[in-house]
Amino acid sequence: MTNKKLPLQGVGGLTILDKIVFNKKAEIALAKKEISIRELEASPLFKRQTYSFKDFLLDPERTGIIAEFKRRSPSKGIINDKVGVEAVTTAYAAAGASALSVLTDKDFFMGTKTDLYKARQANTIPVLRKDFMIDEYQVIEAKSLGADIILLIAAILRPSEIEKLASLAKSLGLNVLLEVHNLEELQRSINPNLDAIGVNNRNLADFSVSVETSYQLAEHIPAEFLKISESAISDPQTIKGLKKAGFNGFLIGENFMKQEDPGLAMREFVAQLK
Repeated sequence: MTNKKLPLQGVGGLTILDKIVFNKKAEIALAKKEISIRELEASPLFKRQTYSFKDFLLDPERTGIIAEFKRRSPSKGIINDKVGVEAVTTAYAAAGASALSVLTDKDFFMGTKTDLYKARQANTIPVLRKDFMIDEYQVIEAKSLGADIILLIAAILRPSEIEKLASLAKSLGLNVLLEVHNLEELQRSINPNLDAIGVNNRNLADFSVSVETSYQLAEHIPAEFLKISESAISDPQTIKGLKKAGFNGFLIGENFMKQEDPGLAMREFVAQLK
């Protein structure tokens, strides 16, 4: 695969997100033909007790960082395709990560379901399946692969779909992180089956990033939910400021992954937090 970046707007005004969701529907249809729900439920990992996202995120011995394993992105192209998921995620955990985020989208992010499985087998902290979840099959699949947390993106889901997917996730013992980009998405998407609200600081229209998005939405997130800030975090001082604004968790991907040794990059970052 080349380091090609996808155009932000495509034919007919389609955004990257539109293209990903269109592609995801075909991907899910194929997966259903290859592996049945019954087979997923028979997976050895399906019955495992999941880790509590809240317990690890609020553990004072950890950092609140959700460290991400991401090889490429549609907007940046290849970030780092030279490192292995087990080595990177175990280094993240050793550096104090509260949770791990693993991309499982293949076509746009070079992720695989095997990456998630390997991260689970190698670590004893919560693992988030980072993908574009639009179907109940994916939730069951996430549990079978060893995920503890799923991501639901408000920008691609109706409130009824969020409620359905979150309810299924909770019935399976999974933690649910809802991702929003603005106040409208937040207000229409909240439901009691969510554990955490993640504010993505990336503008989906032009893929620019600004941590101000987190500050603007912080006071609107109900107190019963964990608050996560996602993207645009490259300075330890940013985390200190976000903590004062009430945020509990900080999803960091490219800042570590763009380095030759992501685990070392995280250790050096964490050293500046203390």
